[in-house]
Amino acid sequence: MGASIQINGITHRFSGKGPNVLENLVFDMAAGRSTALIGESGCGKSTLLHMLAGLMLPTEGCVRINGQQVTKPHPEWNMMFQRPGLYPWLNVRQNVALGLQFTGKTEALAQRVDEMLALVGLSDKGAARPQDLSGGQQQRVALARSLAVEPDVILLDEPFSALDAFTRRNLQLEVRHIAREKNITLVLVTHDIDEALTMGDSVVVMGRNPGTFQSVMNIDLAYPRNPIDPKFAKLREDLMARFKHSVEGQPQARQTSFDAIANNTNKIKTPAHERPLDQNNGRSSSLPLNR
Repeated sequence: MGASIQINGITHRFSGKGPNVLENLVFDMAAGRSTALIGESGCGKSTLLHMLAGLMLPTEGCVRINGQQVTKPHPEWNMMFQRPGLYPWLNVRQNVALGLQFTGKTEALAQRVDEMLALVGLSDKGAARPQDLSGGQQQRVALARSLAVEPDVILLDEPFSALDAFTRRNLQLEVRHIAREKNITLVLVTHDIDEALTMGDSVVVMGRNPGTFQSVMNIDLAYPRNPIDPKFAKLREDLMARFKHSVEGQPQARQTSFDAIANNTNKIKTPAHERPLDQNNGRSSSLPLNR
């Protein structure tokens, strides 16, 4: 499993005479690696992800996965969205089995579904309806459905953004662990600096109007990654500086995009079990994550 991805000179316009929304994007992703895309809202991150999935075709250039030009969706490259997209009239097992049924991989279907539910920690939820699950559990069902067809690539369009901080962090760690274990290539779109650093082997910073690749940052940290690790904090500062550089020199209205992300980063609360102990009272202490 795992597939290389080549972004070959992609330029895109939504109308024939309209402005470029993406311009001359070139980037190679090695098989089994994880790449995070960050940038201002409207820079084209999700548009690019849809092109990787075969849901859109670029005006110029192309995407290749394992050397094959992407012209339409394919079960070997799956996409997870902000909403899990489960069918409420089907139970958990039936939702997980859908991908296998659509692709004709029905041999030993029940065993495969059981394996996927065990992998995401939902073995006891097979008969439950999606509406009876928490948001995190629903995303785990969506992940199991994606993994069931043994994809080479999983494309993540902010799938954890609506979850609480504790559930979001657990899923970040779980998805990255599963992808590494199965050598699945990940591409992640996010506005969360810490999420990019937690899950990415590299982070691509995008500029806007038109969407371009401004810089690439390789993340040389062992997994699993902890936001209170001093090396993690140093990388956060570096990535924030790169993001700010991608915004500077733009109209003042766009500078607020960086300010909003910086403010949100400062408000992130580290889960109690990951905070260092206060030597005076033995309690977990809150650390400002942006220092």
